[in-house]
Formats: sequence, structure tokens, C-alpha cells
Amino acid sequence: MEQETGRNILELQEDEKIGSVKIADDVVAMIAALAATEVEGVAAMAGNVTNELLSMVGVKNMTKGVKVDVISRKVRLDLAIIMEYGYNIPATCQRVQSKVKNAVENMTGLDVTDVNIRIAGVNLSKDK
Repeated sequence: MEQETGRNILELQEDEKIGSVKIADDVVAMIAALAATEVEGVAAMAGNVTNELLSMVGVKNMTKGVKVDVISRKVRLDLAIIMEYGYNIPATCQRVQSKVKNAVENMTGLDVTDVNIRIAGVNLSKDK
């Protein structure tokens, strides 16, 4: 992992003839967040107070609620999600884990070892 302007960057591929492919942790987090929110029953990703304040003023942070650890091409993801009321939590979380794992592995070529989910809240409103 190398540091580039405060971001963790992982080299995915290097070929002396063509060049190299690098990916930032933020990109892996964005892939995970987008995959998680595509699962029915997930209302949103949960963020910290700073992320919530930024979203109120129109600044969207797609990586909120996702923590990424990459060690020797193995990825561990921690997601904090807000569930929709009425959905089975274990079944929905299992679908999130599967979808996130597949999305990150297919798009990056990295090996996802863990997708840990924390339920940060339940959305009680009828509209998303």
C-alpha cells in the first residue's frame, strides 16, 4: 500500500511494457456502498456526523459507512447500513454480504475475506 495525498493506493497490476493499474481504498469503498444499497431492504449507508452534515448541504460522500482494510491483496470491509422497516435483518444482511463480495472481487480482482455489517438504524418512513 502506498500513500498518495492521504489516500491508500493499491497496485493491482504492473506490466513493464504497458504500465500499472492502481486503485484507491475510496474506490473499493464506493463499489461496496453502491452494491449494498442495491439490495432490497437497505435504506442507506450510515455515516458519521460529519458525513451527515455534508449530505445536508448537498455534498454527497459515497463512501460513508464503509471501512476498507487491504492487506496483501485481501480486503476486509466493515459496512454500517440503515435498514428499511419490515425486512428480515439476517436474510437482508446475507444478501448484502454476497452482493458486496461479488462486486468488489469482480471489479477489482482482489480477494474479499470479510464483509462485516453493523445495523446503524431502521428507516420507518414509507418513502426512500
